[in-house]
Amino acid sequence: MSKVICYPRCCLPENYSDDCYYFEMFSVPEYKRDNVGYVGVQLFKELKKSKITPTMVTLDFAIIALAVVAADKAVLRRNSADGWTRKIELCLYLHDAPKWRKEKEKLEDMLRFLSGDFWNLTINALPETLVPQEKYDLKEQDCICLLSGGMDSLVGAIDLHEEGRNPLFVSQTVRGDAAHQREYAMQVGTNNLCQWSNSVKKRGTSEISTRARSMIFFAFALLASCGIHCNKQGRKELFVPENGYISLNMPLDPLRAGSLSTKTTHPVYMKALQEIWNDVGINIDFILPYKFKTKGEVLMECKNQELMKKLIFKSTSCGKYQRKLQHCGVCVPCLVRRAAFLKNNLYDATEGGYFKENLKYSYSKDVAAAAMAVVQYEKYGIESLVKGSLFFAKGEERNLYLSIIERGLKEICALLREHSVI
Repeated sequence: MSKVICYPRCCLPENYSDDCYYFEMFSVPEYKRDNVGYVGVQLFKELKKSKITPTMVTLDFAIIALAVVAADKAVLRRNSADGWTRKIELCLYLHDAPKWRKEKEKLEDMLRFLSGDFWNLTINALPETLVPQEKYDLKEQDCICLLSGGMDSLVGAIDLHEEGRNPLFVSQTVRGDAAHQREYAMQVGTNNLCQWSNSVKKRGTSEISTRARSMIFFAFALLASCGIHCNKQGRKELFVPENGYISLNMPLDPLRAGSLSTKTTHPVYMKALQEIWNDVGINIDFILPYKFKTKGEVLMECKNQELMKKLIFKSTSCGKYQRKLQHCGVCVPCLVRRAAFLKNNLYDATEGGYFKENLKYSYSKDVAAAAMAVVQYEKYGIESLVKGSLFFAKGEERNLYLSIIERGLKEICALLREHSVI
């Protein structure tokens, strides 16, 4: 069991153990040790700049998310017994500790599904409030929308604008994406972007798989929601524009099963998070407008084709983009991206191009897995691939998800044939 302790300055440990990881929250630690890092040091400044004051419950969830992201980076998978699955004991401090302790089991189960690890949360009470005292007028926006800089979030922004909505966008500041995020937001409104950073820093090697990273994205959206009015039902809407094929992220081969495939917007994760928020009195509804569409269909049905085509090639899809600031061209997100352009008969003018343009001569395991999946589908049908991946869905809902997987795979199949891979 790897132990990670996340604490604000008011809860400094009396002693530091060599066999624990420590993260000071919201400030840079004065105590310099190899196993002491920090997280969220810019958050309160960014909230103030955005003129948003969080509530106690939203800040508590942000603390949970920041602590999870810090632990996810601190504990190396390669040091676990099977080289992947970790056992993480996470200690943190919250304002309403009794309320969140009631959610402990649900949080641990959600994190187990999301990251593939075993989590044990220890929730301590904060001795003083960290909630800022500034008060600001609520903004004119009528909903929250995630804006990652990817294709789906761009189309989501355009579609909401065309529908007459006025979203407040939320982005994580990411190298290579920040300027595009600002440009996309400016195309559909003004003063409508909260662009914040989690600022996780530690010494030494960090884990790069970061399966739990979407926790902080939703935490930022939750904080941003404190800046807008409720609707007539007394709730707020959070739009998550992600196509259903990528949300399900069905493994293309048995070696990518479980948490080896990311689950950042998977229906099971979304349902668990919605339930936890409802339990603690967070009145926000997740809306996934593209959950039954492929990426190709998201592009095809965009409500402003001219604006979409003007901006779409600046978007980022690649899972490895941060390494070279260029799309690799062969990972699953890149294949899905390229297949979507092909389905829409759009010449792929992706900014910077692809590191591997020709798939036929690629040695990528993802390309090989995609090709084998297509062959298996064409020979034995879609059920032979899905197997237990849709365990969570029943009846008509299962049929809808099954159809997404089949249509998404057909888009990839067309791409592979275009490149003479199969």
